[in-house]
Amino acid sequence: MKKLLIAAIVVLMCMNAFSQGNGSIVSLIPIPVSMQMGQGNFTLKNNTSIELATTDPDAKRVAGFLAEKLSVTTGFKIPVKPVNKASNANGNIALAIVQDATFGNEGYKLNVTPNSISLSANKAAGLFYAMQTLLQLLPKEIESSKVVNNIEWNVPGVTITDYPRFGWRALMFDVSRHFFTKQDVKTFIDNMIRYKYNLLHLHLTDDQGWRIEIKSLPELTKVGAWRPERKGAWANAKPVTADEPKTYGGFYTQDDIREIVQYAKERFVTILPEVDIPGHSMAAVATYPQLSCTPGTYFVNAGEETQVWEKNGNRALIDNTLCPANENVYEFLDKVFTEVAQLFPFEYIHVGGDEAAKNFWEQSEAVKALMQREGLKNMEEVQSYFIKRVEKIVQSKGKKMIGWDEILQGGLAPEATVMSWRGMKGGIEAAKQGHHVVMAPKDYTYVELMQGDPYVEPPEFDILLLDQSYKFEPVPDGVDPKLILGGEACLWSEHVTNMRAAGYELWPRAWAVAESVWSPKENKNWPDFVTRTENQFQRLDIAKIKYSRSMYDPLFIASFDNKGQLKVELHLQVPGLVAYYSFDETNPDEFYPAYKEPLIVPEDALHVKVLTYRDGKPIGKQINMPVEELVKRAKKE
Repeated sequence: MKKLLIAAIVVLMCMNAFSQGNGSIVSLIPIPVSMQMGQGNFTLKNNTSIELATTDPDAKRVAGFLAEKLSVTTGFKIPVKPVNKASNANGNIALAIVQDATFGNEGYKLNVTPNSISLSANKAAGLFYAMQTLLQLLPKEIESSKVVNNIEWNVPGVTITDYPRFGWRALMFDVSRHFFTKQDVKTFIDNMIRYKYNLLHLHLTDDQGWRIEIKSLPELTKVGAWRPERKGAWANAKPVTADEPKTYGGFYTQDDIREIVQYAKERFVTILPEVDIPGHSMAAVATYPQLSCTPGTYFVNAGEETQVWEKNGNRALIDNTLCPANENVYEFLDKVFTEVAQLFPFEYIHVGGDEAAKNFWEQSEAVKALMQREGLKNMEEVQSYFIKRVEKIVQSKGKKMIGWDEILQGGLAPEATVMSWRGMKGGIEAAKQGHHVVMAPKDYTYVELMQGDPYVEPPEFDILLLDQSYKFEPVPDGVDPKLILGGEACLWSEHVTNMRAAGYELWPRAWAVAESVWSPKENKNWPDFVTRTENQFQRLDIAKIKYSRSMYDPLFIASFDNKGQLKVELHLQVPGLVAYYSFDETNPDEFYPAYKEPLIVPEDALHVKVLTYRDGKPIGKQINMPVEELVKRAKKE
């Protein structure tokens, strides 16, 4: 009992250090494996040097990154000096490659004393992640792109030992729905590495655009990369006509891809390319209509609705699939994957496999003949036939195949890896069959979903609050953890048209996922994460990166009570928030009634106006919720 009590006190002291100590400590995301507070501060000065105690070229590059970042903001000229052995003194920063089984390939030790800072790791990747932690320990002003004067560049005394829980720590970037430039992708990489993500999943093809040059199929980018521009709401767009100018879009040349891959590699990020098939293929079919089971003239989708979701799945309004009974399709894919495999060094290629509507296949005489010839009983087995053939093509290029969990339907390809997005169920099923799994369940990791009340958020098909995202646990009960490669946060871009919008959706929910795939799950703590998130907000303000403050706003849950009265419950995510409300069309403040229990809405009210406060100060945005909207929600319930 005494030992347990001592252990509990130690844990509380560590948590207190994170939540009550130096502000930079609080902001560490993801939370390290272990941290011990030391004495005093290290102060970065204009005579500080970086001592590089290794000849490893990747470590040399890390030292250069660190010197450049520190110099840009402090104005100090910080040289990198090769040494045989770091001095651990003299006000310098030392980087060293060591041999320590604790660290693995990406772990590190960071030690800060008043005299020196030392970063040590088995591999240069570990030094790179140690650098990210060090930057978060510095004052928030380090995020400036300009010199900041009149500040002491203090780093608190601390010893951190840290290493990732999973090797697959990914962010997905959908560059098909809306095209993002080469520089945008580089910026995306710069932002993800801050939080120790190491894999960028690029969704390169979909109904709205083919974004990668295939030299043997030049029409793919001449036709498939372009569509008419639509400026309004997604799925509210009018259908494309033949005579419209098709000038909205773009693509990456193969030289662009090589440049992006190299840029990522230098920052210890691997890129997973995705070519989404057999569904989501309108850009390909618009280019080569003969690849469809359904003859006709097709156009690259501009955001108009193409599918209807019903109880038994999705039904396409227009055939956006590749035809599994057409041998030309497999010849086409062989050309595509030949060039994709040559451009991307990663061992995996993602083939999509999701949301393939099969109603047009059902009407196809060619598909019926295929089923009879191959003994296929249903459309799920037709898709499985397609995916298994695709796997052989991918393997012939020296790569492994990964796909969304629909590739389980009709029988999983022999060596496929499954990325589970429709909850955890698909991943559990694949793991029980002995397959590797990446967890990307939409109810925890789809960061494009609404992160607050639908009335004030960009529209999406569902809601994902930050407190829910933070509950993400990649290893389900009863599953062999060795089969779970890791996890991934997904940014689909139907409503993400630019990098500012991307930032709003990513942060802070991608921080929650980063912590789930890097940190030990026993180190996670929601109230503490909120505090660290708020410190990151200050850093992003200085870095001019957009983020969402929706965690401060209530979610309105409406229903009718047993008397038929309209009842409203407010869900508040952040500890310590108080919501003040009004029904009388005046704007509430802290002198108005505070929300304590579900509200009964007066019959003559037009709005429920709510504003959240913390510590006597307004912190959220005022939401003027129409009673009419609440009635609609209550009727749906």
